Amino acid sequence: MYEQGIQSVMIIVMTSLASGAVLALQGYTAMVRFGAKEYIAHLVGLSLVRELGPVFTALIFSGKAGARITAELGTMSVNDQVLATRTLGVDPVEFLIVPRMVACFLVLPILTIIGEIVGIAGGYLIATLEAGIPGTFYINQTIKAIQYVDFWGGFAKVFFFAIIIGWICCYQGYSTKGGSLGVGRFTTKAVAFSYIFVILSNAVLTKIILTLWG
Repeated sequence: MYEQGIQSVMIIVMTSLASGAVLALQGYTAMVRFGAKEYIAHLVGLSLVRELGPVFTALIFSGKAGARITAELGTMSVNDQVLATRTLGVDPVEFLIVPRMVACFLVLPILTIIGEIVGIAGGYLIATLEAGIPGTFYINQTIKAIQYVDFWGGFAKVFFFAIIIGWICCYQGYSTKGGSLGVGRFTTKAVAFSYIFVILSNAVLTKIILTLWG
């Protein structure tokens, strides 16, 4: 869990901070023309909580932790360590895959919350320093903009993403063959498939959430 979580935090913090700042800057550039710069907090908060926070964090997690999971299991597969665990009477799925799946399920939501908070902070910096919006006003508008449904709708996606990433990366690692070259090839496939399925599932989940709750 340490590898999946702690080592991904810094990348997510830097990416989220920049994303929130850019989102606020673009929003300010567009909204100031219509005298609506006070809605920057709405734009940043809702965009991060509903879509960008869960998706960006899942993609970064796939490239960092997901690749590590696949490489670890792949190396064990090509070195016959998986076969050795089975020979010793230990179920390799229960011993090797389930803990990694659980770690994904526990860590990704925490990383997403961190990413969203940092992203909103990035928007706060631009809103206060560039747009001249009072800090307390920005915070109050953010709290007002993010509804219960927005938070839980975005958060529900995270658990689906965790299952998708964990399953794909564990499956590709467990299925690795072809020596060290195979490890690299299957790791690349795992990350690519994770990216594709996270983005596709996000579109489907967004449609479902909007249909149910509007």
